[in-house]
Amino acid sequence: MSTLQFYNALGRKKQAFEPLEAGRVRIYSCGPTVYSHQHIGNMRAYVFADVLKRTLRAFGFEVRHVINVTDVGHLTDDADAGADKMELAAQRSGESVWEIADRFTRIFKDDLAKLHVEPPDVWARATDHIAEQIEMIQRLEARGATYAISDGIYFDTSTAPHYGELLQNVDLEAQQAQDRIEQAQAKRNPADFALWKLSPSDGPRRQMEWPSPWGRGFPGWHIECSAMAEKHLGVPFDIHTGGVDHIPVHHTNEIVQTELATGVRPCVRFWMHNGWLMMDGEKISKSKGNTIVLDDLEAKQVDPLVLRYFLLNTHYRQQTSFTSDALEGARAAYARLRRHAVEVAAEAAAEAGQGGESRGAAVVGELSERFRSALADDLNTPQALAVLWEVVRSRELGSREKQQLLREFDAVLALGLADAQPEVQESDARIDALMAERQQARAQRDFARADEIRDQLRAEGIEIEDGPEGPRWRRA
Repeated sequence: MSTLQFYNALGRKKQAFEPLEAGRVRIYSCGPTVYSHQHIGNMRAYVFADVLKRTLRAFGFEVRHVINVTDVGHLTDDADAGADKMELAAQRSGESVWEIADRFTRIFKDDLAKLHVEPPDVWARATDHIAEQIEMIQRLEARGATYAISDGIYFDTSTAPHYGELLQNVDLEAQQAQDRIEQAQAKRNPADFALWKLSPSDGPRRQMEWPSPWGRGFPGWHIECSAMAEKHLGVPFDIHTGGVDHIPVHHTNEIVQTELATGVRPCVRFWMHNGWLMMDGEKISKSKGNTIVLDDLEAKQVDPLVLRYFLLNTHYRQQTSFTSDALEGARAAYARLRRHAVEVAAEAAAEAGQGGESRGAAVVGELSERFRSALADDLNTPQALAVLWEVVRSRELGSREKQQLLREFDAVLALGLADAQPEVQESDARIDALMAERQQARAQRDFARADEIRDQLRAEGIEIEDGPEGPRWRRA
């Protein structure tokens, strides 16, 4: 029986996983700031968290999962500089901040559903937890961990001797250099961060602000997650997930404020982070201007589950590059996999009607255990997919055994294989005739003519996929 092991950023190594409460796992995932669409780099974090949750359930654990929705307090710089992203989005669109938050929260949830990411048990909106955030800041204040300057209440990192324990190889001085120059003198330490930002007494009023013991204002980004995680999961809890970019600022700050406010250390047992999704040598991000959203892929007739398949082909902790060639490779492979699943289902139904003994029962247990072992090894989805391909290509397994394993594996991978339906091939007499001519040319080894037809169709936006079942075409 495989034992779950996850890479823990807190210990910087893989560790055997056992929950704090027998049979029950509590997970908090850093959610989106809902001022715009979430790009495919953002979505990687939720596919990873979904596989984690499904794996834990496959290993017999009950899971309670919380994802936050940041609809206030996240400034344009993670280190408390600039304007609130939500307020800026509202100014650009002419909508209210509340309308912006509702619209992009709804789009985000729709995108998760398209990627077969299960919704969490709790959606925790920051604006629904203002009282909890104020109360946590008051606890920190009572412990002497805060101070006030002109624009707000700040956490004093000198009161936290373990500050920065997640940083690994991150240069703390470089992180501190993100702070605004005009605050360098007012803050006691460059790494200190805002807990509550005060609204200016003059100038336009913010749309989201609340009264507090320190004056009217709004919470800092970091305190939101600490307060909401404590309310919905308690402290300590088992696993906190997010992108690797959260390590140097957001998660580092979460740890110290939660541990000082609650007196519990460690506040989280496992910190798990997914790697960046890259494009043209740079991280995909809104600030780089190189974002692609799910709608962009769908406009090109790319099934969102092709993106899920693409992401599962790389270990969640590894940086991976998104290219047109890689996407096309994933699309072709996923199409073949779905066709295998459709064929398996049809053959299994026929076998069930005929009766008879299973042909490969002895192999089923071995393949199942290898799949579980891959997942148990820090969610090694590339290896799990390799086992899946072995199943669909196996000559030792009968169709009923293949279907059994496909359903078991798809409960974790969530690629839609358990209920895959045959694709409807579009018909066009002219294109079908050209495809037949191309096949005849290839049979006669007239490859020049075959390539000429392929190039002609490609120029018309027709893509040809040559598979083991013969060529198929579709509109790009």
